[in-house]
Amino acid sequence: MATPHISAAKGDFAPDVLMPGDPRRAKRIAETFFDDPKLVTEVRGILGYTGTFNDKPVSVIASGMGVPSMAIYATELARYYGVKRIVRVGTIGAMAPHLKLGDVIAASSAHTDSAMTARWVPGVSLSHAPDFGLLRKAVEYGESSGKRIHVGPIFTGDSFYNSDPSVQPALLMHGTLGVDMEAAGLYALALREGFAALMVGTVSDLPGADMTARERETTFADMVSFGLAAFQ
Repeated sequence: MATPHISAAKGDFAPDVLMPGDPRRAKRIAETFFDDPKLVTEVRGILGYTGTFNDKPVSVIASGMGVPSMAIYATELARYYGVKRIVRVGTIGAMAPHLKLGDVIAASSAHTDSAMTARWVPGVSLSHAPDFGLLRKAVEYGESSGKRIHVGPIFTGDSFYNSDPSVQPALLMHGTLGVDMEAAGLYALALREGFAALMVGTVSDLPGADMTARERETTFADMVSFGLAAFQ
């Protein structure tokens, strides 16, 4: 059952899917965490794999960057491949001063300036929140393993290079931990398409410091562990 953007056959994707942005990170996740990973799609260089973790089927597919790209893949996975749960595993730019490079954040909500969902319900600003069960299991994994996870709201922006200096301080005043480009769209789509979603991200940027492209590709083990734990 190929779609315009996914060449997999019906049944090739597991009900649980990890979703990084970078296709090379999807490949590394499959090779590092999955038993017997199989490449199931590579249309436009967007790699998707299915294997097992703890004897349960699980898949990973890249989404590209930004809400529109992520929305294409999440929608097709839910509508045509029977995917029930998606955990995004990506990078987050830190806002809160207590965060450090490599810290893991679970987004308990996602503010946004994206217009994608603005007109879905006329006159109403939709709330962008994750599935509570997925969030709870991720937090419980942190508590049992001794790995720290920061839980709080993030901001999903449509622009990577935002020149308005007033935005970040205002968001910080409202408890925002960091910024990404996908979470709010994923959370909104989950409500509309009937799947469960969570964003777990690694802090890749701080004011005055950021990871290299290589580090962004390879620094993912902790957040992936949290994502997989959410599926258990």
